[in-house]
This record gives sequence, structure tokens and C-alpha cells, in this order.
Amino acid sequence: MFSHATLGTNDFPRALAFYDALLTPLGLTRFHTDEAQGQAGYAANPEASPQFWLMRPIDGRPASIGNGVTIAFEAPDRAAVRRFHATGLELGGTEEGAPGLRQHYHPDYYGAYLRDPDGNKLCCVCHRPE
Repeated sequence: MFSHATLGTNDFPRALAFYDALLTPLGLTRFHTDEAQGQAGYAANPEASPQFWLMRPIDGRPASIGNGVTIAFEAPDRAAVRRFHATGLELGGTEEGAPGLRQHYHPDYYGAYLRDPDGNKLCCVCHRPE
């Protein structure tokens, strides 16, 4: 359904360290880095979609967060959701919702929410039963 999602950053080196540690356990690895342009791409398969990209805004203005925007990463199991959340907080993210069931979405929706150091809202979710 989606080709890619992109988030802006105001501190490219900090964002790389954050997302390298956060996404690798989900099977998403950095396949592209252009430090001069401030761009990095992550994917399970760099030849296919979906992909996740970080970049300094092309217009040169500061990156800012979108109200109502959340990027959600799918986890293979609930333990991976908990690791994502804990790792994100350890790396300077801020709490937006501890790991747990959100049965108002569906009975097996197990998710956690945090904001990255730039303030972008992230989710990690497992849609499978325990």
C-alpha cells in the first residue's frame, strides 16, 4: 500500500544512532546514507517497499512534527514491542504510551508509543495473539 514514509530531523547524526538501534531488532536495516544531503533509508529489503527515510528537510527550514501524525512499525511479537519502547526511551525518546493491549482497536492490538528526539510520534505494534 505504501512506498515509503519520511520523517524530518534537525540532528542527523543523533537520528541515525537512534533509528539504527531502534529499527534493527525489527529487521529493518539502514541501506542508504548520504550525510552531505542528510538522508538515510531503512528497509527489510532495500529493493522493495515499504521503506522508512530520515532526512533534513529539503527546503532548508527546521524539521517540525505533524499534529496527528504517527509512524507505526510492525513487530513480529509482543516482546519486540517492549524492546522497541525500552530502547527508544533509553536513546532519548519520550513516553507516549507504555506497551500494552489496546483492545479498542482490536482484541490482539499490542502497541507502544513514544516520540523520537525530534518529537516525531512513533508506534510499534504487534497484531498477533501472545
